[in-house]
Amino acid sequence: MLTRRTAVGALASSGVMRLQRTAQRPNFLFLIADDHAGYVLGANGNKQAETPNLDRLSQQGTIFGNHHCNQPVCTPSRQSLLTGQMPSAAGVTVLRTPLDERKPTLARQFQKAGYRTAVFGKMHFNTPSKPGLHGFDHAACEDVISKEWAARGGGRPVPPEIRTKPVWRPFKDPARIWLNADKYPFPGYEQDMRSAHTVRQACSYLDEHKDKPFALWVSLTEPHSPFDFPVEDRDWADPLQFEPPKVGVSDAWQIPLIFRGLNHEQKAGIIAAYYTSVRYLDRSMGKVLAHLSKLGLDHNTCVVYLADHGYCLGHHGRFEKHCGYAPALHVPLIVRWPGRVRENHRVTDITEHIDVPATICDLMGIDALPVLHGQSLRPYLEGRSVAKPRDHVVAQYLENEEAYVRTARWKYIYGSGKRKRTDGYETENPTPGRYKRLFDLKADPGEFTDLSGKHGTVVNELEERWIGRMRATHPDALHEPPQAPREEVMDFYLRPRDA
Repeated sequence: MLTRRTAVGALASSGVMRLQRTAQRPNFLFLIADDHAGYVLGANGNKQAETPNLDRLSQQGTIFGNHHCNQPVCTPSRQSLLTGQMPSAAGVTVLRTPLDERKPTLARQFQKAGYRTAVFGKMHFNTPSKPGLHGFDHAACEDVISKEWAARGGGRPVPPEIRTKPVWRPFKDPARIWLNADKYPFPGYEQDMRSAHTVRQACSYLDEHKDKPFALWVSLTEPHSPFDFPVEDRDWADPLQFEPPKVGVSDAWQIPLIFRGLNHEQKAGIIAAYYTSVRYLDRSMGKVLAHLSKLGLDHNTCVVYLADHGYCLGHHGRFEKHCGYAPALHVPLIVRWPGRVRENHRVTDITEHIDVPATICDLMGIDALPVLHGQSLRPYLEGRSVAKPRDHVVAQYLENEEAYVRTARWKYIYGSGKRKRTDGYETENPTPGRYKRLFDLKADPGEFTDLSGKHGTVVNELEERWIGRMRATHPDALHEPPQAPREEVMDFYLRPRDA
């Protein structure tokens, strides 16, 4: 029988347990999406995006509404985030390059601080998973997840009358097929999806390590093309609700050939498929967060959510990220830590990916990475004034030898025009020669009108800022050609040098 004495004792005991758990070292949870553009998020004002779990996370913490990646492609961006270095310095600037195992990483810093470290899901290490890889005690990256998922079998069969998507064959099939313009679901129910398996593995890890300080990475493949979502979601998002972005007059020559045949209806279908995949991503992330709460770990865990880079959904005629337009560079970033991070707060200052590792080390009280190219965002998170907010962000895409600089007002794109790209997005003129584009973001947020010929002083200033970043971070800076024209200096730094 439950008496008053036993009830009081039980409450006291649970209170002591809660205090003991809170007194433990804080945990860390890094949630990573693949190709999730910052503008496709309810918390960033998009009413067509159904993202209740991520919206709630932003209300419980701080969201950075003007955050940018440093290279709009998976592998370089992810390894830059892990090392705290610009992609060129991390040694990974093209898709298939593996990260050098000697590189210092965030996971190793957590290890040194006594944390158990683990990763589940896509990391683009381009090397087989193994214990200790890049500082992860337990590494179940895409190779392990795929094998485990395949071993489970196909799950509940989908009725034949339900149309599902074919095997993904990018660049081999027409773009309308591998970009899922028909908005077909993956041939499986939610419990049988790859990401569902990843989430279950991550939640099992939480069960096993709830009493020990952990640093856990959970990285899902959505909403990367072909924009997977389960059969249950096939009727959500009518393509007619989505209007493809208008294409500018100056866009025609630079639209990749592979997208030239897409019509209006197909573009709308691709956008609808992407939004549906984001909806599924949100639900999957919500399950991890709900399990963290179920275990009573949410109040003592710092959670960071972001994506490796953004994505163009018809912007400038593109369905990709491999460019310097805003949709490809703008990335969601949310940080939650009850009692430590300001709640329901939005940061509008510009920030960039290399700031994230510096922030994590600072906020979690672990030793900083030996090389950090970013600055800590901790003052924003704690509601304090920032001594020196960024006045510009820098990015690059070396596969196409392009440089990008953005300030509050200006956006600058520079290309050497010398390299024939091998990423599948060739144009009718693969080596057009040097080009420069300058956009006034206040008057032209869509980045359509090139003003580089009218504002030479601004162009020179932004080129100097990009070169300054390279001189401060690039491993070959000492070999910069002396007394070379500025454009040749930029071309020197834009060449891929991956080992």
